[in-house]
Amino acid sequence: MNLFADHNLPFSVAMLLLALLAIVQLIGVGDFGTDGGLDGDIDSDTVEGLGGTGFADSLATIIGLGRVPFTIWLGALLFLFAGLGFSIQMLAEGLLGAPLYSLLAAAFAGVAALPATGVIVRPLGRLLPQDETTAVSTDTLVGRRATISIGRAAHLSPARGQVMDRHGRPHQVMIEPHDSAQVLTQGEEVLLVRRDGETFYAVPLAERQLAPTV
Repeated sequence: MNLFADHNLPFSVAMLLLALLAIVQLIGVGDFGTDGGLDGDIDSDTVEGLGGTGFADSLATIIGLGRVPFTIWLGALLFLFAGLGFSIQMLAEGLLGAPLYSLLAAAFAGVAALPATGVIVRPLGRLLPQDETTAVSTDTLVGRRATISIGRAAHLSPARGQVMDRHGRPHQVMIEPHDSAQVLTQGEEVLLVRRDGETFYAVPLAERQLAPTV
């Protein structure tokens, strides 16, 4: 089988993109990190753009988006798309005597590759360290409880804290006290009340619980 024949062109391109992605990762250009890097930006924007939390979460679960860093998810998708595409064309040649039109074969391979990618990356995501999940927007962390994990947070001197998203996955974020006169110490539980850029502002959880209701 000629991998670079016209009917195999979409799948050959996918394999070339996969090789390019691997090279980029090896030389370090693709080391985007987990705190606000490209992986997080793409996943958050993609999920938000799907039009609503319920639909977005369901679709993300099916295709595995956000379960692993985006570059790993994309690599798995490209690999499966190419492998399924070549297999479809070989099967068509065997049964029909000729391969399918390239776009038709690409459509079949794409429809099959998306859920197949989800099947592969979901268990893989459980094995990878997950200090940060990319399935939710960072803004959704406002209003959630956090714990100061490293250092002490003061005005213009943020400390690192950990907050759980709605899926129960931890995020590492930088936290300053909402009241500039306060200091938040290591191990203290706080409530994230607003975000400005990469910094979250918080009030002590004990103080919030003791505040009178109106």
